[in-house]
Amino acid sequence: MRSWLSTRRGKPDLPPLMLARFEEMGFDLSQFVPALLRPPSQTFRINTLKAEREQVLKSLSYLEPEPVGWNDLVFRIKGRLKLGNLLEHFLGLIYAQDSSSTIPVTVLDPQPDEEILDMAAAPGSKATQIAAAMRNTGLLVANDVSPGRIPSLTGNLDRSGVLNTVVTRLPGQAYGHIAAERFDRVLIDAPCSSEGTLSRSFKALEIWSKSAIKRLSTTQRKLIMSAYYSLKPGGVMVYSTCTFAPEENEGTVSYLLEKFPQARVESINLEGLKTQPGFSEWRGEAFNPAVKNIIRLFPHQHDGEGFCVARISKPS
Repeated sequence: MRSWLSTRRGKPDLPPLMLARFEEMGFDLSQFVPALLRPPSQTFRINTLKAEREQVLKSLSYLEPEPVGWNDLVFRIKGRLKLGNLLEHFLGLIYAQDSSSTIPVTVLDPQPDEEILDMAAAPGSKATQIAAAMRNTGLLVANDVSPGRIPSLTGNLDRSGVLNTVVTRLPGQAYGHIAAERFDRVLIDAPCSSEGTLSRSFKALEIWSKSAIKRLSTTQRKLIMSAYYSLKPGGVMVYSTCTFAPEENEGTVSYLLEKFPQARVESINLEGLKTQPGFSEWRGEAFNPAVKNIIRLFPHQHDGEGFCVARISKPS
């Protein structure tokens, strides 16, 4: 294991290259790094496929849940009680989910009776959120290329009472060919370098490198193109990652806009959410001006993991 993975008081020494990149992004490391490594407040999402909102809030009133603001089914709690050990979670009445992780589906805004693709669905937090918003109607295709992740996906779908979903195990790149212009909405919560999740797990550090970012951005470009091909005219897709790397965010969205100038990156406004706009350039590369409508979430400004979210529409 790399020497910089030594720890002090249980926290890792971040790789110098990563720290240098964060500084280049404009972060004050004395504020940003402690916030990045500090666990955010725990949050849960009420699963309306199995329970009423008020019923769950009454059952969990001892946790003093507080609404996040941008989604009336997502709540923060005080203290470090493990939500995954609660009976309500076991029964599928709630889903323990970081607040940032609930934002891509909130932005996607799924509707009943639609056909929707979740291109990289495991372990299922966003797929179950989509199915609930669809009220178990229409069709949700929950895809993941990794055979090792399918059991967690199907388990979470079952626990959450999801009935409108087909699980597939295909490369996401395939959907643009086999299901061209099929879906009303597509979610790509893309595989990424996971820099924003270090408060939860240091595993991302084991694979993080400049070459990994380049490799992942190549995959992401193929996925976003496939997602756009699979959208119906007039459809909407959301591209999201849990990393800060501009190559994996603005770079990927700019690549799509280069190939499809008619695609529109829509503005995102969510009540009570502290966000920053997408970067206009990175290391001499100017991005498409439309990427300013991407929202970025930083842990020193937002009580949640680091995330980046873009909502993109296809003209009719």
